[in-house]
Parts: sequence; structure tokens; C-alpha cells
Amino acid sequence: MRRHITRFLAVAVLGLGTAAFAQATGDGSNSDLHNDRKDLRNDKRDLRQDRRDINADKRDLVRDRADRNADRRDVNKDQRDLVRDRRDRNQDLKNGDTKDARKEQRDINRDKRDIRSDKRDLRADNRDIAKDARDLHRDRKDVRKDKRDIKHDRRDIHRDKHGK
Repeated sequence: MRRHITRFLAVAVLGLGTAAFAQATGDGSNSDLHNDRKDLRNDKRDLRQDRRDINADKRDLVRDRADRNADRRDVNKDQRDLVRDRRDRNQDLKNGDTKDARKEQRDINRDKRDIRSDKRDLRADNRDIAKDARDLHRDRKDVRKDKRDIKHDRRDIHRDKHGK
């Protein structure tokens, strides 16, 4: 009789332990479902933010290209002024008018300074364009990754709900 009671108690303990473990596993799936929904929400938020970043980078790219084009026009205009001032200076020297030639030489020096600063601006604008293009590329990669994450989270939610 004792042997039967100890076996019965052993089976009862094992059965209750298994039931308790199954209950704990069931709670874990609800927790998984909750975490998957949270991940899905966060991924959708990231996707929206990345799309906003893409649009902002596109706007920056357009502005930087407009700045670059304006700086290119400034450089061309300053170079035309430089050629005109040199021509005037040489004509003044040929005519023996050193006072006007000195004035033209000051204009030449000013034009050279303007050309230097415009070329520096042009280089900075080209760097900004390249940086914005890289940012745009990274943001597009982030969007692809977020879309993939959303797809995986939806699949996980479906599997958790239907027990697969």
C-alpha cells in the first residue's frame, strides 16, 4: 500500500509540475505577442521618421544644388569682371594713365579675392551635396530595413496567435 501511495504522489507531483510548466509557457506566448506588437508599433514609428528624414534630405539636396549653381554663376561673373578689368588696366597703361591703371589693379585684386571666396563656397556646397546624398541613401536603407522588420513582426504576431 505504501508503495502505491508513493507512486501516486510521485505521479501527482510530476503531473502538477507539467501543468504548471504548461501554464507558464502559455503566459510566455501572451508576453511574446505583447512584445511583438510593441516591436511592430516601434518599427512603424521608425518607418514614419525615416520617411520624414528622406523628405528633409531631398529638400536639403535641392537647396544645396541651388546654392552651388548660384556660386558657380558668381565665379563666372567674377572671372568675366577680372578679364574686363585686366583689359582696361592694360589699355590705361598703354595710354600712359597710371592713376586709372592703379584703380583697375585694385579692382583686379578685389575680383581675385571674390573668386577665391566663391570657389571656397562652391567646394563647401559640393561637400554638402555629397553628404546629403549619403544621408538620403542611408535613410532609404533604413526604410527597407524597417519594412522588413514590420513584415517579420506581423508574421511573429500571426504565429503567436495561431500557435505555430
